[in-house]
Amino acid sequence: MSGPLVYEISGLEHRFGDRVATRCEHLAVEQGSIVGLRGPNGAGKSTLLMVMAFLLAPTRGEVLFMGQLGQCGDPSLRRQAVLMPQDPALLRRRVEDNVLYGLRARGRTDPDSLRLAMDLVGLDPQAYRRRWWWELSGGESRRVALAARLALKPLVLLLDEPTASLDPQSSELVRRAVLGARDKRGLTCVVVSHDPQWLESLCDIIHTVEPRADAAQAAMP
Repeated sequence: MSGPLVYEISGLEHRFGDRVATRCEHLAVEQGSIVGLRGPNGAGKSTLLMVMAFLLAPTRGEVLFMGQLGQCGDPSLRRQAVLMPQDPALLRRRVEDNVLYGLRARGRTDPDSLRLAMDLVGLDPQAYRRRWWWELSGGESRRVALAARLALKPLVLLLDEPTASLDPQSSELVRRAVLGARDKRGLTCVVVSHDPQWLESLCDIIHTVEPRADAAQAAMP
């Protein structure tokens, strides 16, 4: 796959006080690609995703987004690069209200958005749209959270452990949803996962986030 670069990251480091949270010397993400991020606990994968979602500003280095220097907190960038954290909480509302909440908050209405997003994640709109959040299984809740982000039609979807605690069937449905969104909409996706087989079955390329020196020392016996 060869296309324009959505991200080009170079010399990136983010610190919380004196502690280095993540480092990434170089990462290029082509438009329409699915890129995996792997590495041990504490390597800073989740922090890197937050920087890529423009929720955190790097302490040093730069993040180019579509060829332009990205700025943390820029509303236009945050609309284009959407993060789904490891434990996405649903609103205490019905499924359809969860899926459409982001669109409504942005003043956008599209009568087909609910159906299209739910179809992508393998949830029948007629069967699920009126269900309350507490009626869903863990796998169904994760897929509703994913549908809510796909409904926004972002340029990039950033997924942090999207299959954590899911059964194999639900994990496969998440994989198909991401692939379907890429094939139908040209979605670019960056995914963090500790499941190597699942990650390899999804991604075009996998980048290893190297552990920080302090994290590596802490992991030593």
